Amino acid sequence: MFPARGHRAAAVGAAVVLLAVAACASERDVPEGPTVSIPPAPSPTASPTPIPEPSPEPTFDREARSIDDPASIWVVVNKLRPLDPIDFTPPDLVTAPVSATNPATMRAEVADALVALFDAARAEEGIELQSQSAYRSYATQSTIYANGVAANGVEYTDRFSARPGHSEHQTGLAVDIGVPGGECSFQACFGELRAGVWLAENAHRFGFLLRYPEGAQPIVGFDYEPWHFRYIGVELATEMHEQGIATLEEFFGLPPAPDYVD
Repeated sequence: MFPARGHRAAAVGAAVVLLAVAACASERDVPEGPTVSIPPAPSPTASPTPIPEPSPEPTFDREARSIDDPASIWVVVNKLRPLDPIDFTPPDLVTAPVSATNPATMRAEVADALVALFDAARAEEGIELQSQSAYRSYATQSTIYANGVAANGVEYTDRFSARPGHSEHQTGLAVDIGVPGGECSFQACFGELRAGVWLAENAHRFGFLLRYPEGAQPIVGFDYEPWHFRYIGVELATEMHEQGIATLEEFFGLPPAPDYVD
């Protein structure tokens, strides 16, 4: 009986050894899987900052006001463009509180601007200015024109004096400016005085335009008048000054008006 027990023990031992060897072989024979390299997650890409487009430069609105309505401060009056109605009278005439040789009657907005203009000339350069002629009614302009024709004839008078219904003075927007004492009053030499030079360079700041500049007779119809200033408002006066456009006809694309159409 003992020998049989010994054989069984030997058999069990042999089986254990075989299992151990098999296990080791299994561990050695199983190939290792390939090493997988996992790339790092990419950093989030920053969105480019949009470059703002420059805003377009605002353009001047040439249609903001009427150039036909006699009550508009932009109305264009010349030898081809009479007032309508031809005997128009401004609704808001006042007397400007400035030095004047004749009543400084004009529209209220113009009066305020003229006071500011005269004050600036005095404060900046010590220049005293004077209103010499402002609003004229249709009847007054008729008398002035008729007297001119009687003295000098139609052709000569038309160079210097507007026919009734064609005068800027009738709009209440025009002022003839001089200096106390009358030096060079209503003469081309006024443009060479300190007052004339200052006005030509600064009138736009207050809404005034030198309406009949030198050399513009073929366009505006009148000889050079360095004393005649027309109120058109600061916005338009500044725009024309910055663009270097001297006449309303050119700015608004109107035909030249050198002569009347009889």
